[in-house]
Formats: sequence, structure tokens, C-alpha cells
Amino acid sequence: MNKSALKVGWGGWLPRIPDPRYFQIAALASLLALNFVLVDFGARPLPTLAAVGGAVLTQLLCARLAGLPEFDLRSPLITGLSLSLLLRADAIWLHAAAAIIAIGSKFVIRHNGKHVFNPAGFAIVVLLLVASSHVWISPGQWGTEIWFAALTGFFAILVLSASRRADIAIFFFASHAVLLLARAFWLGDSVAIPLHQLQSGSLLIFTFFMISDPRTTPDSMSGRFLFAFVVAACAHYLAFFMQLRPALYVALIALSPAIILLDRMIPAAQFRWKQSPQGA
Repeated sequence: MNKSALKVGWGGWLPRIPDPRYFQIAALASLLALNFVLVDFGARPLPTLAAVGGAVLTQLLCARLAGLPEFDLRSPLITGLSLSLLLRADAIWLHAAAAIIAIGSKFVIRHNGKHVFNPAGFAIVVLLLVASSHVWISPGQWGTEIWFAALTGFFAILVLSASRRADIAIFFFASHAVLLLARAFWLGDSVAIPLHQLQSGSLLIFTFFMISDPRTTPDSMSGRFLFAFVVAACAHYLAFFMQLRPALYVALIALSPAIILLDRMIPAAQFRWKQSPQGA
């Protein structure tokens, strides 16, 4: 057997797998299916259709306007499914609007060949700013068993993928956990409180599909470590000192432009999906 066929991007000797975005799509779709048939997370079929359909159609339109030679279905599916699991609104058209904002931002807000913001995170923050009385974030409490299964599955996808971004997911989750535990210790709270705060489905999606998005993370490992910690610290301040509920998303989007500076200060090879079009 050719040893080079066994080498994968994160530096280990693991079986080569197809594009990890297919596994991400399968994981998110499985959670939605679980929501529809077994455990109610709050997602509904029509808003899901609006979010996914809006993302796919916007990707198709933007790809044509940009003159891209091929249409990539993977990125809009991940964005649409993520929005379906995270975003709640009192009108279906808002789910479609979120998808249009998300995908449109990839093509419009770019620097050095990368889109600056995670698409789903950017759309969530924009809608929370302009339509705060009509949209909100899903609480994301899935139950311990489902949460642990999702954690294991999402982590496996990152470790086995060629995206080389498992490090930032670990850095962020560990930083977030340490800050929650430190706060509990300072206040004299039971350790059960931060453990419960960590068992959030929306936190897992944020960790493994937003802050670890390889197209919107620092190119260097040290840059990713610094960025993950700063996002966790900023979110902690916004949540507990400013009483801002969607603190994770606001912190990520507010700090994402700093990645441009980090990439200049700590240069490294830029990540690109194989044969990735401009808007991927």
C-alpha cells in the first residue's frame, strides 16, 4: 500500500477521507432529522426549507454573477443547515433573508481571497441587530446523550479532515470552559452550573462549524490559538458583564476583521479547499 495515501492533513497517519464538508452536511442533516422525529430542538420544516433553499439559490446566483465556472453545493448546504439549527424567527421570510445575507457576504466581504466573516454567524448577528424583536437564537439544549454524541462526531470530523482546524476548536472550547469554571469558582457556584452551560448544542455548532471554519480562521496555529482565546474572553465579557445573550456570535463577528492583522503578523500558508471556487 502506498503510504502517502494514508497521510492526511492534520499530521497523523489516518485513512484518507473525502472532502470533510460531506461529513459536516451529514452531521447537521442528521441533527435536523433527529429534531423532526425524536427530540424537538425548535427547528421546523418550512423555515428549514427557506434557509437551505435561500442559501442554495443565492450561491447559484452569486456564482453566475461572479462568472465562476462551477456551482459548489456544499458550502450553502452547511450554511443553510446551520441556520436551521440555530436561528429562530417569527416569520419564514426571515430565514430566507438570513441565508441570502450569509451567502452574499462570502462574495462581497472578502480580503486576500478569503471571506472575512463566517457566513451563518454574520447573518445571525446582522438580523439580531436589525430585527431583534423578531429573531432569536435557539437555546440549543439537546440533552446530555445527544450532546455527547454530537461532540464526538463533530470532533471526529475535524480530526479526520484535511481542513487542519481541529486545533482552534480545541483552543476555543478549552478557553470557554476554563473561563466558565473560573467564574463559578470566583462566585462560589457549584461546578454543575458551568458544566450545564457547556452542554449546549448551539455551543457545539459554534465551535465546530463557525469559529473553526477554515476559510475564516487565522492561517497560523499560533494565530488561531490567540484568536480562539480572545473570542472566548470577549464573549465571556459580553455575556456576563454586558448581559448580551448572543455573545458568542457577536464576539466572533466583531473580532473576525482582526484575522487580517493576525495573518500579516504571523504569516502562514493560506487554506484552500481543493479546486475551490471563489465563493467557497
